[in-house]
Amino acid sequence: MGRYRPPQEKGSPYITPEGEAALRAELYQLWKKERPAVTAAVHAAAANGDRSENGDYIYGKKRLREIDSRVRFLRKRLDEIIVVREPPTDRNKIYFGGTVILEDESGDRHEWQIVGPDEFDVASGKLSCDSPLARALLGQKIDTEIQVESPIGLRTWFILAVRYDAT
Repeated sequence: MGRYRPPQEKGSPYITPEGEAALRAELYQLWKKERPAVTAAVHAAAANGDRSENGDYIYGKKRLREIDSRVRFLRKRLDEIIVVREPPTDRNKIYFGGTVILEDESGDRHEWQIVGPDEFDVASGKLSCDSPLARALLGQKIDTEIQVESPIGLRTWFILAVRYDAT
């Protein structure tokens, strides 16, 4: 038996239009392109005879389970997400979809876009709205100082600017 893992906490249902397009593209790629190719490979491997020692068959079946699991997740998630298309009326406050320019205690500048949990990528400057930093930023105004607890201790950030790109 596998090790018990408690269910993951549900993420916020919000997503940007770009994030929704990426999820839909992934679903299309998995369902229309990859799954038929893997199914054909499994079918060909099954025709070879003994399935218990057939690596292509075993790997193919495992990959099909992974694809089906991800497709189920994507379909369910796409049904429940809320796409945020309109920028807020008050552009001096930080809201979902905004790109925030921050300065830390050492004077280094950081730029983060606040996005949904399905599309965050720290390496490309996309911060999940469920993260501690984003939660502290949401609703704050420009020229405000915030403090966020991080793994290395309490960090202070100064909000320099926020912008909302046209969607």
